[in-house]
Amino acid sequence: MCPSVCGILVEIDDERVVAVHGDRDNPFSGGYTCPKGRALPLIHHHPDRLERPMMHDGGQLTETSWEACLDDLGARLRDIIAEHGPAAVAVNFGTGIGMDAAGYRVAEALHRAIGTPAKFSPLTIDGTAKVLVAELMGGSAALTGRPDYENAELVILIGSNPVVSHGHTVCMPNPRGLFRDVAARAQLWVVDPRRTETARLATRHLAPRPGTDYAVLAFLVREILRDGADPSVAVQDLDVLVSAVEPFTREHAATLADVAPDALDDLLAAIRTAGHIAIDTGTGVTMSASGNVTQWLSWALLILTGSMNTPGGEWFHPGYGYQLEMFELPIAPPEGKSRPGPPSRPDTRAFMREWPCAALPDEIEAGNIRALLNLGGSLLTGFPATDALRAALPKLDVLATTEILPTETTALSTHVLPTKGQLERPDVTLWDFMSTRISAQHTPAVMAPVGDRRSMWWVLAELGARLGHDVADTAMTDERMVAKFNAGGRTSYDDLVATGWAQADRELPAAWIQRHVERLGGWRLAPRVLVDQLNGLNHTAGPVLIPRRQLRRVNAQLQYLGEQPEVLVNPDDAAAAGIADEQKLVVRTEHGEITGIAKLDSAVRSGVVSVPHAHVGANVNLLTSKDDLDPATGMTRYSGVPVSLHPA
Repeated sequence: MCPSVCGILVEIDDERVVAVHGDRDNPFSGGYTCPKGRALPLIHHHPDRLERPMMHDGGQLTETSWEACLDDLGARLRDIIAEHGPAAVAVNFGTGIGMDAAGYRVAEALHRAIGTPAKFSPLTIDGTAKVLVAELMGGSAALTGRPDYENAELVILIGSNPVVSHGHTVCMPNPRGLFRDVAARAQLWVVDPRRTETARLATRHLAPRPGTDYAVLAFLVREILRDGADPSVAVQDLDVLVSAVEPFTREHAATLADVAPDALDDLLAAIRTAGHIAIDTGTGVTMSASGNVTQWLSWALLILTGSMNTPGGEWFHPGYGYQLEMFELPIAPPEGKSRPGPPSRPDTRAFMREWPCAALPDEIEAGNIRALLNLGGSLLTGFPATDALRAALPKLDVLATTEILPTETTALSTHVLPTKGQLERPDVTLWDFMSTRISAQHTPAVMAPVGDRRSMWWVLAELGARLGHDVADTAMTDERMVAKFNAGGRTSYDDLVATGWAQADRELPAAWIQRHVERLGGWRLAPRVLVDQLNGLNHTAGPVLIPRRQLRRVNAQLQYLGEQPEVLVNPDDAAAAGIADEQKLVVRTEHGEITGIAKLDSAVRSGVVSVPHAHVGANVNLLTSKDDLDPATGMTRYSGVPVSLHPA
């Protein structure tokens, strides 16, 4: 369900999943698990679970056979491709396929075989800033940095609440235990407009106005430059960076961020004392208009202090399966590798060969996309600009959705393809580079599939065959298909199955990173696109929106665990708007509005409204725009968006 892949024990009694417990013998999670993992029995035995394929017939979804469903879907797609070309078929790689190793690989093969440029994923909803900065500053989007928590003397978390989210692109089991240990032996600073669950464990908490974290970092970079950068680190464009951050004096940064100047002095002193530092950012950064700039300046600070590829600083994950240390990474040009966006949105860019999720409604309305293969995505609760998307989806000739539970999206689909849940299939770690270790895990299937559910890879391979593409052998077993995609890793598949897990030693400093930076000619300190974005940033007065994860939800899943769409509001702001605790309130932007439940919370700084993600009733995507996007990546704005509050 999430890339932390905590080891679990599944208790089964008479073909029912009774409970899930943490596996104390698992060397990575040591018995830890969270409410999401413990909810697997509720998912597996959900009364509304999807068990058989369905097609629209006479205006409603009716159950049918796999052969009839796939034959009809294949015929419709063939007709669309024949008349309009492969670009008329789009593929969305949603969360439901994101944790399915064999399913994801076959989906990639099918997407390539169809030959469509129309690919979507959560990347342009919450994740572009880190990848963009790695590409622009480090020459490769494959550089996935993460803190060396084991040796760090100073850790700075910016817009990240791992105690709830388990991290963003760095997924950790037992985050509460980890940060308790860090705070006991080192300094842990949390920079966040809310005193989050993670901030309560920190040694210091700094609460800037949302979207102004970059000002804090620009001040720190400016002062470290005045001290003198680490001379042993090879860099480019040092003079451009010096000029870019020169305006960010102590007073200017404190005013922009609305923080006490003394707090900036204390953080600067901590950096000077520690020498090497570790920084990680979360969706509070990546979902904001200043996300790219904040990520850039955090990397600049790490580079200038000699903290990249250094014990106590940042290390770069080579991937257990990818083994990036075994070959030379291609080096991206200084301007990056983004391409023109979809035809209906020439103002946007395609990033990492994906189109912005926000562009999907316009592409449908323009008639460019006529079919959408939605692989485990809850489009109406996950994609931005919900109203525009809700109006566009019925205009598709084909909307085929793979799912395990009914959603708003399956209700609009022409074809619903029920796939195996996590307890019904064997699997290996897919996103191994998101782990805090260089590791892999295997899990067997522990339950027979309910109803007529089929493996995701099988469904896509059968569909591919109907389109004339041989993407996988459907006669193979699940286990053989999973093994196929683990072939050539650091250990044999049989050994991984026998132990359940495997781990490789981490090299720090890593020679492959040193070689890459030498080939690059030194870290690129001041990419032009980021300098331009810094110079163009501005901020509005009044309350603004910030995103928030919840402990018992993951994206649009687990609605039935009872977490309410509580809107966190500072008591002073609530009083000014005439709103009482636990009263229904309306949060409004220029793009739309939602109704939620007010939760007065002094841990939220004044001028901040925190709305959780992935609720159907209080859908934060109703507050977002399909037009106000990051020009470099097509990333949607979720943080720092001006809002107003009203009693419902």
